[in-house]
Amino acid sequence: MRKLSRRQQENRKKTDRTIYSDSIEAIKILRETATTKFTETVELHANLNIDPKYADQQLRTTVTLPHGVGKSIRIAVLTNDSNFTEATENGADIVGSNELIEQISQGNINFDLLIATPDMMPKLAKLGRVLGPKGLMPSPKSGTVSTTLSTTLSEFKKGKFEYKADKTGIVHVSFGKSNFTENQLVENLTALYQSIEQNRPPGVKGKYFKSLFICTSMGPSIQLDLNTFD
Repeated sequence: MRKLSRRQQENRKKTDRTIYSDSIEAIKILRETATTKFTETVELHANLNIDPKYADQQLRTTVTLPHGVGKSIRIAVLTNDSNFTEATENGADIVGSNELIEQISQGNINFDLLIATPDMMPKLAKLGRVLGPKGLMPSPKSGTVSTTLSTTLSEFKKGKFEYKADKTGIVHVSFGKSNFTENQLVENLTALYQSIEQNRPPGVKGKYFKSLFICTSMGPSIQLDLNTFD
């Protein structure tokens, strides 16, 4: 077994076998254990009582956190020529039509999010094998197929993002950076929890949350009491 560093040993002492019922206290400990020399990502890992192989137990939705997640993204918009000006003026980093489709088909993907207008979706169908595995295929459910580009771009620029439960029913999602204030992280965490709660799949029976953990990308796991947000 690999020997833990002094930093890891000290961090583990602060979190080992402790379940926090106060989100403010938990976030305080989380920030204390973020001791690397770089800014770490702050994550929530929520184990849910769902089986995603059933359609009525799948969780996939979007959320906009009060303080964003501390990450800027490049947004591409696929639309017809008449919408180019609107997309550019509202913050799109890349705007295109058939030429953008050609670039994507050649593997030239230099964006983090792709928004498309409905009229372009039939042309995008052939790119499913390229965009699908990267999670970049636009869909109405994720809000990336839109007829109101100005509104959609504004929302994603403010930090709107999609999250989903993995095949084992666990949601792994970031909700900020270690240099955020305690209040910012608490408010983001609360908003994220509420989003998961409000989007409870209809097929869930009984208890929805099985466990909740938060951590930084290099820090120890901190367990939250399931009644923390009640």
